Amino acid sequence: MRIPNKKPVSLCFFSLLPPHLSTSSSSLFSLFPFFSSSLTISSPRHLLFASRFISGSDSGDRSSPHRNPIRAVVIMRLWITWTYYRYTRIMWIVGSNPCYYNTMDDTEPNKRQRSLSSVATRQVFCNRALNMKGIAAVGFDMDYTLAQYKPETFESLAYEGTIKKLVHDLGYHTELLEWSFDWKYMVRGLVLDKKRGNILKMDRHKYVKVAYHGFRELPKEEKMGIYGNTFVRDSFDEPDYALIDTLFSLAEAYLFAQLVDFKDKNPDKVSAGVDYACMYKDVRAAVDLCHRDGTLKQMVAKDPQRYIKDDASIVLMLKKLRDSGRSTFLVTNSLWDYTNIVMTFLSDTDNSGAASKFSWLQYFDVVITGSAKPGFFHEENRANIFEVVPESGMLVNTDNGTPMPQVGSTIASFPAKGPNSTCRIFQGGNVAHLHKLLNIESSSQVLYVGDHIYGDILRSKKVLGWRTMLVVPELEREVELLREFKDTRKELRSLRTQRDDIEDKLHHLKRSVKFEDLNTDQKEKLHPEVVTLESRREQVRLAHQQAQRELHKMFHEVWGQLMKTGYQNSRFAHQVERFACLYTSKVSNLGSYSPDKYYRPSEDFMPHEFDVLEV
Repeated sequence: MRIPNKKPVSLCFFSLLPPHLSTSSSSLFSLFPFFSSSLTISSPRHLLFASRFISGSDSGDRSSPHRNPIRAVVIMRLWITWTYYRYTRIMWIVGSNPCYYNTMDDTEPNKRQRSLSSVATRQVFCNRALNMKGIAAVGFDMDYTLAQYKPETFESLAYEGTIKKLVHDLGYHTELLEWSFDWKYMVRGLVLDKKRGNILKMDRHKYVKVAYHGFRELPKEEKMGIYGNTFVRDSFDEPDYALIDTLFSLAEAYLFAQLVDFKDKNPDKVSAGVDYACMYKDVRAAVDLCHRDGTLKQMVAKDPQRYIKDDASIVLMLKKLRDSGRSTFLVTNSLWDYTNIVMTFLSDTDNSGAASKFSWLQYFDVVITGSAKPGFFHEENRANIFEVVPESGMLVNTDNGTPMPQVGSTIASFPAKGPNSTCRIFQGGNVAHLHKLLNIESSSQVLYVGDHIYGDILRSKKVLGWRTMLVVPELEREVELLREFKDTRKELRSLRTQRDDIEDKLHHLKRSVKFEDLNTDQKEKLHPEVVTLESRREQVRLAHQQAQRELHKMFHEVWGQLMKTGYQNSRFAHQVERFACLYTSKVSNLGSYSPDKYYRPSEDFMPHEFDVLEV
């Protein structure tokens, strides 16, 4: 293996001499003038030359080193130096090169793979070319974008709050209060069939590949009977279906599945006339009640660290963008009081609690709270925009963002901003107000980062033409598993190719037997080969299906890989590809790149190119 270049070892030749001779430098200078400078030794060849030079073997002197004590000592020191050099070199290789490390101790994890995986999980992936030099303003959503919530605590809190609303406000059976929440069960990209009580995972062509009724998996025949054998393709959109495309929706999807099972097993404990669609409507109403009465946000405000993940690199990323001369803005549906609490927590990079409650405003030019996305992205939305007084949260009227003089005053001015901040804080409004506040000349100059395909990405991309970046926290684990099981995926492709080859041969033989002019003896000779191929086809089919099921469960026991459904991209992956210019696992990954980076997508391939190009 090629050893990476290290800094050469510089050795002063005085260090190679005995102590009583190293002080007598004048005689040595006269003999070897180059001793006055350090000799760079970076390979065995240099050391060999040095030893020969000192011993005189390269100058015609063949006398034995044993007859010259000075030379003997010098050579000995050279040998010791080279031994030490080799030792430190080997230790450096072993310590820094995972291949050597794993050879020595195969019980340790493969550090090289872990290092590569770590880099990949921090990567920003590109669907459409984006030159950051053309971006004048970078905007962010807050919830599940800048603020990554901990699902094991935050989603559980949302679930418990919704259950209480269903029982106490909407009259559901008290047995619901005993239920528990598995926050790992649901994934994004699922579709809820409200009328039938089914939960579906589809591929990019909207073919249903995985289907559950509550928590019961639908057999293939039942699944095909409902969603496959129809004359008109279903659109799988509202109002009959609900799309689980945000992490906020995972708890309500799980609760819907529980209610479906509960109704099927205990019809007497569900009010008459309440069907699956009605139950979903009630779940949504209970979730909205939790948000309106502030139940969730009050709990988060009391102990942000319990519910929000720390990420000190967010502040560094924001600083980097602002230092590059770009404007930054925040557009969130949360109101000012909650936004300030969350952003103050995120800006407290050392978790000391010493961050001023308005210090985070220095990282933004404009903050818009209560934006009511996705309606915010429509310019025809005539929502009023108000100035927010940071200290009190009081709203002040504006004329489309321009200060309005108050009654009894002839001077129009905004309320005082937060300390050491040039940020302007608003509530409501629409995208036209934002463009005016930021002096945006073209919508293509804006990059917006969010977590919600529908609320953040799709609307801003389709309606405005903004450049978009989607945050997909699940991607981190997905990439790690892809690397871990890359050999399994190769085996699956091999098995699939074998199935195709065997089926092609079998079809050819059967056609020969049936249609070609063969006599009885010839047909009988082909029969054993047909039987052998049929047996082989069944063996490979079973092996392929078993391997596929196992890989599916490695990613998720129920729903499999987030971005795949079988061999096709999932519906969620298709939306990411269509509407997100960039996507990554967390927003701070943007700070790992230059603010002027030119993001370029990988090359697209059609099926006919794969074999030719050996993709």
